[in-house]
Order: sequence, then structure tokens, then C-alpha cells
Amino acid sequence: MNHLEQLVAEWYEYRGYFVRRNVQVGKRDKGGYDCELDVVAFHPEKQHLVHVEPSMDAHTWAKREERFAKKFLAGRNHIPALFKGIVLPSEIEQIALLGFASNTNVKSLAGGRIMTTAELFAEIVTGISGKRVAKAAVPEQYPLLRTIQFACEHRHAAGWSSSNPFKTDPLCGSA
Repeated sequence: MNHLEQLVAEWYEYRGYFVRRNVQVGKRDKGGYDCELDVVAFHPEKQHLVHVEPSMDAHTWAKREERFAKKFLAGRNHIPALFKGIVLPSEIEQIALLGFASNTNVKSLAGGRIMTTAELFAEIVTGISGKRVAKAAVPEQYPLLRTIQFACEHRHAAGWSSSNPFKTDPLCGSA
């Protein structure tokens, strides 16, 4: 599991989702699997089912379309079996989480929504930056989220916001 997959899994689990990571699906008769689903998460109260495929690739949009089409099709075909005994919603939100891309002009990929790593980071920071480590520390089972929380709390001591010409702190909200 790479750091981006770990971060996504931690973020969903921290928010109350049941998370499956790096699940091999499509068992072949002669061995091996057709595909791996990176992060699949289900929130029982919200009845929200999400499949996230993080990638730090720098491929063309055509190559990405081909790659994510295979992953998202495998997800639609195999995700219902990953949570046996639980009634799942029929709709699966599928997200292509891209480290090297912009979603300014291209909003979807292989039927899934494009999210940039910057957008994920902003969502995480918004969700945890107001929680002080001393009073509401992110649990230690989420080391990446806890590191972000710690960095947000100590950003001024590190001098991260002192030279910001935009008058806002890009890491952890307003200055």
C-alpha cells in the first residue's frame, strides 16, 4: 500500500466508514487475480459506498481512461461481495484520485469523478485542523492523519505561514 492509499483509507475510516484496502478481485482459474481495488469504503448510517483509486501517475488522459475503466468496472462487478451480510446501496461513488493532474477541464475519468490530491488534502485539513492535539488528538491508529493534525497545530512555530503573500495559510486555513 502506498502513502496515498494509506491516507485515503485512514481518512475514510476516521470518519466512520468500514474500509477494505488493496482487495484482489476476479480470481482466475489458473491462479492470480484480474485486478486490485485500492480503497473501498462504506458508511452504514449515510448509506454511502465509495471506491477510490489513488494514482501518482503522469500518464496521458487516454492511458488513464483505459486503466481506470478496468479498475472501475472491476469495482462495480466485485464490490457487493466485499461486504457480505451488509445491505449496500446500489450506487457506488467512484473516484480517481490523481497526484499529477488538474480537474479544471476534465471532471471525470472512466465514469468516475476526478479528485486531485490537493483537494483531498484540503478536505482533510478542513476536517481536522480545528481539533487541538491536547484535547482531540487524532487516534494513533491513523499516523498520517495525526501527522497532518500535528503539522497544522505547529505550523506557525515552523514558520510556514509567515511568508505567505496571500494572507491565508494554504496548509491549515486562514492565517
